[in-house]
Amino acid sequence: MNNIIQLLIYGLQLGSVYALVSLGYTMVYGIVRLINSAHGDYLMLGAYTAFYVSLLNGNNLILCLLGAMIASGLIAMLSDQLAFKPVREQPKFSSLVTALGVSLFIQNLSRALPFIGPIPKPFPTLITKKLYNILDITVSSTQILMIIIALILLFLLTYIVNNTKIGRAMRAVSLDRDASALMGVDINKTITITFFIGGFLAGAGGVFYGIMYPTIDVSIGSLLGNKAFIAAVIGGIGNLNGAMIGGILMGVIEIFATSINADIGFGVFYLILIIILIFKPAGLFGKLTNEKV
Repeated sequence: MNNIIQLLIYGLQLGSVYALVSLGYTMVYGIVRLINSAHGDYLMLGAYTAFYVSLLNGNNLILCLLGAMIASGLIAMLSDQLAFKPVREQPKFSSLVTALGVSLFIQNLSRALPFIGPIPKPFPTLITKKLYNILDITVSSTQILMIIIALILLFLLTYIVNNTKIGRAMRAVSLDRDASALMGVDINKTITITFFIGGFLAGAGGVFYGIMYPTIDVSIGSLLGNKAFIAAVIGGIGNLNGAMIGGILMGVIEIFATSINADIGFGVFYLILIIILIFKPAGLFGKLTNEKV
């Protein structure tokens, strides 16, 4: 029993990373109906930003976290303005290809930049690790702090979406873009802010991933991006609560699967995705909708 609880704690820690990243996927999809393949790359750039902030200001968690989140948010917003906005009214296939192009551009540009490059870098120790033994269950200060910060960010996002003006605009655009425009909602501004918030959360996910696995390289964005996208689909892409629960659920399942056999830890994602799509195509919390063609 203690072993199960121990694995559950590790799963919640990893799941909090997936949840933060999958929220960005689901927010953008809910408003633009775009699968942003570059979203995981915002996470990667956030992790590298935290790395260099730590070199300049010491291993200060708050400064590194804020630097990573702001940088990832701005890069996401910039990619929207330069790449996604010009094709927003084009067929969806154009947006999909654009997203793939943005992802490849960010990855290859990052490999070419001398301060990032193809060689992995050691992620700094931002949290002093202390172990607490509670009823034969070991919990580290890193796990506690990561889960708490992730929950704060998740609840903050929920508050913004449900109780602020921009949140109401985001929900309105998601429901009916044309009607929202007629009611005076600035569609482009709302979409750009959505990209910023998604990138903001992805930056936090990059820092948390670096804390868990203290080596970063250019490829971590595509790896975590794929996992977070699957988590968003399983939870019901376009549904914020579904993305949160899907991310945490997949983190827990991955840890338990890895404890049984390390080789099936990643493959279990695709197995669960197939099962969910067969029996509940809209995801656990999503709803099937009719789409005009």
